[in-house]
Amino acid sequence: MSNTRITTAYGARPSYDLHTNSISLKQRSKSANPPQLRSFSGIQGTRPRYVPPFSIQSQQKNTVVINGPIHEPPVTASARGRPPNPKCLKKQQKSISSCNLNASLNACTASKNPGRGTLFRMYFDRGDLPIKMEYLCGGDKIGWTVDIDKLDYSLYLPLFFDGLAEPKHPYKTYARQGVSDLLQAGGDKIHPVVPQLILPLKNALSTRNVEVMCTTLKIIQQLVRSSDMVGPALVPFYRQLLPMFNAFKVKNLNCGDEIDYAQKNNLNVGDLIDETLQVLELHGGEDAFINIKYMVPTYESCYLN
Repeated sequence: MSNTRITTAYGARPSYDLHTNSISLKQRSKSANPPQLRSFSGIQGTRPRYVPPFSIQSQQKNTVVINGPIHEPPVTASARGRPPNPKCLKKQQKSISSCNLNASLNACTASKNPGRGTLFRMYFDRGDLPIKMEYLCGGDKIGWTVDIDKLDYSLYLPLFFDGLAEPKHPYKTYARQGVSDLLQAGGDKIHPVVPQLILPLKNALSTRNVEVMCTTLKIIQQLVRSSDMVGPALVPFYRQLLPMFNAFKVKNLNCGDEIDYAQKNNLNVGDLIDETLQVLELHGGEDAFINIKYMVPTYESCYLN
């Protein structure tokens, strides 16, 4: 039986083949023709889709994750599924490798010179600090160009505490003697500035330099003894200061039956940490021991022993 074709006012309907009982793919116009059938995922020979990382599409089949958007220019929505340009990928890899190299070099230089970027060094190099060096017969000593009682403690005390992380002369000499002089003459001016001193103290302890840590521990003891209100004011900040205490508490010098002639310098980190924790407990009030025990579990109360 031959094919039948029905013509209506809207155009020609698709013809039916009665022998094969199938519909031909010819449509009314070219725009209505269906696109070529694409191969679905899972079929061999398909081209993978390039998707961004950490996306839902990256968990789908037949997808390839490309570099992240940190080093990539913004891409339009229509171009996200296209394969990346090889030249662009080479440029991105070079930029990523150079950034990683610069980061590693910066980390190495920062570890070798931890006080390189302190605010105290910047003020000292500009000559904005009211101090000078006095060369005396008994040793070097800093002199104040302004009366120390007239100084603004909210500005200069955190600034000099920031210099405690300096490991080199003359920065460390000016910073340590300046902090000692300001604490001796401070009195009631120190208590309002205590919250601003926590970050410089934490940075100095985080250097892991034995000399810097020992000097910082001595300064903390002097800070707590400078005023009766400083000890309780430091209790809320134990979580920022005491983690380094817990890490270095057991670092003692085991010299056996030998004599430690450097004991007069008091540079044993473990002993200094024990002394500092006892000073914090004695001057910190009734809540000091609980907070110290929470951060340093091996500490024993000096009241009970």
